[in-house]
Amino acid sequence: MDHLDTAQEVLDSMLGYLGFATSVEVDRETGVVNIATTSDAKLLIGQRGERLEEIEYLANRVVQDRLPDAPRFKIDIDSYRAARDYRMIEEAEAAAARVIAGGKALKLSPMNSYQRRLVHNHFKDHPDVSTWSPKDSARLKRITIKPKGE
Repeated sequence: MDHLDTAQEVLDSMLGYLGFATSVEVDRETGVVNIATTSDAKLLIGQRGERLEEIEYLANRVVQDRLPDAPRFKIDIDSYRAARDYRMIEEAEAAAARVIAGGKALKLSPMNSYQRRLVHNHFKDHPDVSTWSPKDSARLKRITIKPKGE
C-alpha cells in the first residue's frame, strides 16, 4: 500500500466519521486525491478554500505519521482547487497585460506558498514581465509583477 492509498483510506475514514457522504478517488497521474461530494462541498472547502487546506494538512500529517517517508499530496474537492488555480492564473495574466501596457509594477492579492509557486512558475520564462515576492515569514504574501529589467 503506497502513500496515496493510505491517503484515500484516511480521508474516507475521517470524512465518514464526520458524517460526510463522499467518494475519495486517487488520480495517480497527478498525485492528487479527489473528494467527490454531492452537497457538502461548500462545507468541506470553506471560505476561499481555508477548510480544504486544513483538511489537506491534517490528512498529510496522519499519512506521514503512518508512513514517515511519504511525500506530501494535494487534495481537491469537486475540482475546486483546479478551477481556483485556473482563475488565479487568468487574473495574473490580466495583471501582466496591464503591466506591459502601462509599464508600472502591480501587486497581486495575498497568496499562500502553493499559489505563489504556481504564479512564479507560470511567468518564469515570460519575455516581458518578471515576478517577485518578499522573503519574510508571513504566510500570505503579495506577488509583484513588474516589467522585465525593472
